[in-house]
Amino acid sequence: MDEEAFDDYDRELELALFREYRDVVAQFQYVVETERRFYLANEVNVVRRDTEHDFYFEISMTDVWVWDIYRADRFVKAVRVLTFKDVNVEELQRREFELPQELSLDGE
Repeated sequence: MDEEAFDDYDRELELALFREYRDVVAQFQYVVETERRFYLANEVNVVRRDTEHDFYFEISMTDVWVWDIYRADRFVKAVRVLTFKDVNVEELQRREFELPQELSLDGE
């Protein structure tokens, strides 16, 4: 497979992932960002764990969708993440998600 064909394939995967995200985001209450992944979840618990010289975060999520282009099944029952990096948790508004017209795909 030449580089251009691979790039086209990768772009198609990314577009399909974005469309899936757009279709499922209204089913979730929280958006969680870590240094490695992006998640949608309905339950999130973040706990700071202190060690002798540092600290880390333990994030537990249930009813989760994982933003990962290479996963066959992005819906996961439970996820546990341990990280020394920043964690961002945002609560989504309970309303029907509408993509702004300027971001609309294929005139949808």
